[in-house]
Amino acid sequence: MFLSIIIPVYNEEALVPEVVKLVASTNFPSTVTYWEIVIVDDCSTDATYSVVEKLIQEIPQVRLIRHNKNMGKGAAVRTGISNAHGNVFLIQDADLELRPQDIPRMVECMEELGVEFVNGSRYMEGVYRPLSSYKRYLANKLFTLLTSILINVKITDMACGYKLFHKNLYEKITLRENRFGFEAELIIKALRVKRNNIAEVPVRYFPRNEGEGKKLRNMDAFKILWTIIKYGLLRMK
Repeated sequence: MFLSIIIPVYNEEALVPEVVKLVASTNFPSTVTYWEIVIVDDCSTDATYSVVEKLIQEIPQVRLIRHNKNMGKGAAVRTGISNAHGNVFLIQDADLELRPQDIPRMVECMEELGVEFVNGSRYMEGVYRPLSSYKRYLANKLFTLLTSILINVKITDMACGYKLFHKNLYEKITLRENRFGFEAELIIKALRVKRNNIAEVPVRYFPRNEGEGKKLRNMDAFKILWTIIKYGLLRMK
């Protein structure tokens, strides 16, 4: 397996060095013969780009791409994948809400079960986590339930940022969402290709609030809901 870790980043100069170093020091399973980190700076207005440039000198597996204008997480992930060399992709957020120590378990799950999609879940039992916003929890549960019904596959966390998927699967779908509806679109379209092709793994979650740099806003929930309706109910391509 050649694993490409895609890190979309926007204004995370303080956290991105730690995230990259944690990923680079991860003890990947032996099935991962090669790995790389592809960072896509989504036109940050702080020192994120220059900070990552310095990291490249320390960690040669890191590559850096920059958007000339802010386009959103979904667009940054697509840019990262189009420039990646691997045959398996992992999305890693740059805010440390999700921890790289859970990556090996996701990779092992993909290999052992022979699935092409592994979804991280912040709500499955099996790891310790601090408590998060109850309103966000309820919204995610509602969206996850709606998504599960529309694709006829029971999932527990549609919106989790940790998603591991094979290049073969990715090439069979076309992703269009540029911002936070990206996760819903990816799951819905991937499972339209093959229903019994996904597994979930419990992951650690350390939530931030808006004052700490949280990018997701309450209004984004309506956009995510519309994404689920578009691709799940209306079956838009």
